[in-house]
Amino acid sequence: MTARKPTMEDVARQAGVSLKTVSRVVNQEPHVSPVLQRRVQEAISALGFRRNEAAARLARGATMLTIGLIMENISNEFYSRLAKSVEASAADHEALVVFGSYEERPERERMLVESMYARGVDSLIIVPSAADHGWLAEHGGLTTVFVDRVPRGMEQADVVLLDDVRGGRMATEHLLARGHRRIALISDDEAFSSVHDRARGYRAALREAGAEVDESLVVRGVFDPWRAGHEVARLLALDDPPTAFFATNNRAAIGIIQALRERPERPAYVGFDDFALADVFNPGVTVVRYDVTRLGRSAVDLLLSPSGTARRVKVPVELVARGSGERPPPAR
Repeated sequence: MTARKPTMEDVARQAGVSLKTVSRVVNQEPHVSPVLQRRVQEAISALGFRRNEAAARLARGATMLTIGLIMENISNEFYSRLAKSVEASAADHEALVVFGSYEERPERERMLVESMYARGVDSLIIVPSAADHGWLAEHGGLTTVFVDRVPRGMEQADVVLLDDVRGGRMATEHLLARGHRRIALISDDEAFSSVHDRARGYRAALREAGAEVDESLVVRGVFDPWRAGHEVARLLALDDPPTAFFATNNRAAIGIIQALRERPERPAYVGFDDFALADVFNPGVTVVRYDVTRLGRSAVDLLLSPSGTARRVKVPVELVARGSGERPPPAR
């Protein structure tokens, strides 16, 4: 049996105030004393009350809330899971979600924003490209929340991020603890804040362990498994090859798996992002993972509770050991 969602009437009873007072606090209207505001907010927290944004918009004469979600590529498992999370969270507010993928093309990202805005979609969740996003300031009344990456050119922005520095450090420290010192980094564009921070964690872990940060083992700009596999083969052919790899995204991790299928070498590797069947491979893929549902829900919550100040939400990460990251380096 599904539990009944708390209402504003429940909040009013809990706080010992009138329904009108609760309505004023929820809708951020003036003329409510700080004491009453605090009582109402405490009741809201205790009951887990969440305002029905769709109903609030209809009461103001607005249309049903529609949220636009603009991502890099929905065919990537990370983005499809994020879309599912955003859609589920939006449904709690009886809001609709429309999707768009810009396929690694910043000009298409802007086209999607302009197109949605022209059609009345003024609430957007965006996984930003590496382009400058200062142009968004041209659109008055547009509410945006950015996910996974910090946008360039927008100092005042709500952003939901992963703890990327910690994730990069965690993956590298895990490999260092198994005796590896020649650890390669397979990453995409470090112009993305998420990739930059994962690489920063990687470098920091190496330095703190007294291991060399060899930039010849760092590969950038890898966006597909084929390219990742090609780079793995190239690195393993070096006179002093890496004994371990850290992949900053799920596509690079899959490329490592493909590259190692028919090779005699058995380097260790850790991926960032969990993915389907990662625990089925032999060995299973050791990954840095996180709660995608929390990522999407946090973005929707920020979007539907606008504030006058820029907010940052950081979603924690964890390392899941499955076998690939636990291999020791070969005996010398």
